[in-house]
Amino acid sequence: HDFDRAAMSPIANPTAAPTPQARPSPRRHEPVWFPDVGRIEAPVYDRESLTPGCEIEGPALVLEDIGSIVVDPGFRGRIGSDGVLCLQDESRAAAPKQRDLGVADPVRLEVFGGRFMSIAEQMGAALRNTAVSTNIKERLDYSCAVFDAGGGLVANAPHIPVHLGAMGDTVRSVRDGFPDLAPGDVIVTNDPFAGGSHLPDVTVVTPLFLSEGQGAEASFYVASRGHHADLGGTTPGSMPPDSRTLEDEGVVIRAFRLVKAGRFDEVEIRRLLGEARHPARNPDDNVADLEAMVAANRAGVHLLEDFVREEGPDAVSTTMRQLQQMAADKVALEIGRLADGEHRFEDQMDDGTPICVRLEVRGEGMRIDFSGTGAAVTGNLNAPRAVTHAAVIYVLRCLVSDRIPLNGGCLEPVEIIIPSGSILDPPEGCAVVGGNVETSQRVVDVLLGAIGIAAASQGTMNNVTFGDNSFGYYETIGGGAGAGRDFPGASGVHTHMTNTRITDAEVLESRYPVRLSRFSLRPGSGGEGRQPGGDGLIREYTFTAPVTATLLTERRETRPFGLEGGGPGAAGRNQVERADGSRERLPARCSIELAAGDSLRIETPGGGGFGAPE
Repeated sequence: HDFDRAAMSPIANPTAAPTPQARPSPRRHEPVWFPDVGRIEAPVYDRESLTPGCEIEGPALVLEDIGSIVVDPGFRGRIGSDGVLCLQDESRAAAPKQRDLGVADPVRLEVFGGRFMSIAEQMGAALRNTAVSTNIKERLDYSCAVFDAGGGLVANAPHIPVHLGAMGDTVRSVRDGFPDLAPGDVIVTNDPFAGGSHLPDVTVVTPLFLSEGQGAEASFYVASRGHHADLGGTTPGSMPPDSRTLEDEGVVIRAFRLVKAGRFDEVEIRRLLGEARHPARNPDDNVADLEAMVAANRAGVHLLEDFVREEGPDAVSTTMRQLQQMAADKVALEIGRLADGEHRFEDQMDDGTPICVRLEVRGEGMRIDFSGTGAAVTGNLNAPRAVTHAAVIYVLRCLVSDRIPLNGGCLEPVEIIIPSGSILDPPEGCAVVGGNVETSQRVVDVLLGAIGIAAASQGTMNNVTFGDNSFGYYETIGGGAGAGRDFPGASGVHTHMTNTRITDAEVLESRYPVRLSRFSLRPGSGGEGRQPGGDGLIREYTFTAPVTATLLTERRETRPFGLEGGGPGAAGRNQVERADGSRERLPARCSIELAAGDSLRIETPGGGGFGAPE
């Protein structure tokens, strides 16, 4: 159609200068949080009442029928003749306004907390994208986190709880052991008796310096912990079922400078990997994954540096402390809702070793006493103190329904007593590979049982490793979760201290000599109850070449307990079927030689039920 668009327009001459008008009156004032100034009373305008020529100064809000416009401090808004609101940044000429950092502003805590978690998540993405091992790239068996100057855990991505709760001990050990750290240095360690969990979990720690010069101290730290599929040991996969000493489990990496002044010391790390009593089977993969971890930390350092430049070092460090205090306050509030007095609970490992806990609740404080727990064992179910701390932090975080980071502040309202020489604080040099993956699960179940909020989950990570002299593969298998007062247990999930994926069948079969014959739920394995426990899983492998398979599992002799009259979950079961059709029941912890055509079948435990069945 032929018509005059200008004549149809409600604005006949959009380029003409608007006639200046009086400053508009706000509709009301509301408290609004703005960067750099915090929460202030800001005027609120109706967009429809702003006519050409009107000017408003930030901070302010402009409300429309279809949205809202935020005018930040230092900006000026002006309505043009065409009715468009144009914002001009005039903050460069104004003196910056000071924030009262002494006040823990909830909006700033939320925004900064999200930023810290985002840094950890981006570190994890960098690690996953650059690693080569299936364990890190596919199963996501890694964790990344941000720490303050004292080594306190500030924020993390939602990775592996048993990693995150223990990493703070490693960072503090690095801080104390390397007072001469400098920019460009990176420390690596897997020492279970210096904050580690077990040897396959290797931790890389990178400091961030805001000041330079001799004697400067690190202002923050970032760290990543990844489970290496093989780090030596008596069996492929570094999860031997019968280890009695730490050296049986693989290469012990005492903390040293993996990177010094920006230079990666590949010669030294290869020497450590190759000269141990039981050396790593594929050091090329170990080195590649370590390089990926260093790169992930470097990404975290750059992101944290950008944040400090934007907000200032005082704002960042102060908010780190306030986030940890917020977590402490939230945990204390939840403890205060528990009944005062003693809460006792006891369970045992499959070998009969008792795990005992006594909770003493007084107001908003709690004392967690593991006295009565069995002595360190000659096997590998010993759990380093850092692992026990990780289990406690996880349970305390589970008490809080609010969205808060899992950080070091969760432990502030709690006193923890762990008897020296027990299975939860073994003598240095003891085997510990099973303590990290199995005993940690039992500690969580006992703590939740003492509080009375959840029945036992499967209580094991169902560790399966297989390989030969050239490779080692490792994975954990989910099972049934325990039910609670108001919810049934989930089926076929990784529970509590593990949060990994299971390797996809296509990836597993394309990279290793194995076919996945079956992967399904295990019907009827969850405990009965008003709220039933979750069902376990069945995972069956058929091998196409000879391998050595190792199983490190629990809950094959004992069953996951129910609560309040709920029934126990079914115990797990391990079985091998030979190529000739013969079958053999396998113990919970064993190493077995499998030939081409042999099948390995793992049936994982179910979760306990809660409440008597109706």
